[in-house]
Amino acid sequence: MYFAALLARTEDGWEASDTELDDVETLSDLADLAREASPDEDTVLVLIEQEDAWFGVVRVDGEDDPRIYVSDAAAAARSSYGEILLTDELLGRDPDDGDDLDALDLDGTEDGDSDDDEADGADPVAGTGEAVPHGPVGDAQILDDLGVSEKELRSLATDAVTEIAEALGASETLETVR
Repeated sequence: MYFAALLARTEDGWEASDTELDDVETLSDLADLAREASPDEDTVLVLIEQEDAWFGVVRVDGEDDPRIYVSDAAAAARSSYGEILLTDELLGRDPDDGDDLDALDLDGTEDGDSDDDEADGADPVAGTGEAVPHGPVGDAQILDDLGVSEKELRSLATDAVTEIAEALGASETLETVR
């Protein structure tokens, strides 16, 4: 079960809107959706949570590139919504690395790679065979200036979206769309 919401910071406080991610296929689509929620180029947070498995925060400030934090990359990689957030840049990969089709075997591994990605403590990204780290990835300081420190963000596990909204003073606003 997923929950996704947009929180837009306005001069009157936070405004929440429930959001459907069915038509979102890329991070760019998600950033555009966030920008539409705030025509005044205010800060917009996209909060995505899959029960207690993982959560993600995407922050869009005007036309700046989105900033991303994902609590557990390996868990998110098994989710279609998580795959939107796990960009090559976020995972520290060169986007051109995956384009060498000659290096792929029919069993889905690259030359020299073992089939056992579990041995290095990472899960493969669906369809790529590339390992994704267990644990958090991205900008852990994404909410520092809004009152949620890196340490607090990394310590969140269950009901993270609600705890983030409480720290921002937006819990009542978020509950209107939950």
